[in-house]
Amino acid sequence: MRLRNALLPVLALGALALAGCGGTSSAGTTPAPQAVSAADLAKVTLKVGDQKGGSQALLEAAGLLNTPYKIEWSTFTSGPPLLEAASAGAVDLGGVGNTPPIFSAAANAKIAVVQAAQHTGPGDALLVPEDSPIRDAKELKGKTIAVAKGSSAHGQLLDVLIRAGLKVNDVTITFLQPADAYTAFTQHRVDAWAIWDPYTSQALLEAKARSLVDGSSGTANGYSFQVAGRSALGDAGKNTAIQDYLSRLAKAQKWSDSHKDEWAQAWSKVTGLKPEVARTSVGHGATLPIPLEDKVIASEQQLADAFSDAKVLPGKVKFADFVDTRYEDKTGGSR
Repeated sequence: MRLRNALLPVLALGALALAGCGGTSSAGTTPAPQAVSAADLAKVTLKVGDQKGGSQALLEAAGLLNTPYKIEWSTFTSGPPLLEAASAGAVDLGGVGNTPPIFSAAANAKIAVVQAAQHTGPGDALLVPEDSPIRDAKELKGKTIAVAKGSSAHGQLLDVLIRAGLKVNDVTITFLQPADAYTAFTQHRVDAWAIWDPYTSQALLEAKARSLVDGSSGTANGYSFQVAGRSALGDAGKNTAIQDYLSRLAKAQKWSDSHKDEWAQAWSKVTGLKPEVARTSVGHGATLPIPLEDKVIASEQQLADAFSDAKVLPGKVKFADFVDTRYEDKTGGSR
């Protein structure tokens, strides 16, 4: 997404060394080890999970991929499989929406949320075909809805159903990854599709979809997270690299908001999206860093409780046990 553009310099390694030993962790997470020297950091390979057109493209477009350590990228179709890999140590960290960490927590995965961001636009949407008779969420009863299991769109779908006075078993939910769901939607094999951008913009522009409801109606908190595997958090070299990476990512997110045209152009090139789709998606809003604070954790707890109450999850989840705030500075933002 973004063309190379100079930003303010990223944290000096000396600042990392000072900050790396003073972080705090919530219950159930790994104590922060001491930061490593520049020489040792140069030997680190940080394994980052990503989705197509995600953090790698953003950092490259913003000119922030000149890291003092090596990054090994792996691409995933959505958040849940990325977090499975993080828990297993196959990747060290990666970015996901608001719901995958809840499902991972329910499975007692070895992960921790380490950075938060929030989308400024409508976010996830529940789409129906242009000619669909469905005009209100209450009319979803008895209908088939496609969604990626455990994704942010899954969380929004649950909230939409609850607000409409419907239960999960009042509809038929078909779990499909975005590419398969797009095909099913365009072939009218499902009645509705819960999804996130840029797929939302693509469906609206290319498949003549209609948005039944989106995050602007208050059905989603708009949060996304960087989530790390606990094994990586316990490694001194990777802990230092993660802090630097998160600082770069936060700067890149701010850059994308102030360089929308460059970001849309770069995003289109990386993803293969039509330029007008990329511009529309970028125009819907930006994902910007926010403090990983109590109100964020409380909002996620409410979502987790909703999944538990709906029997989508087998039991209760204490979201705070899967949060690690070691990378937050005194103002609440990521360093």
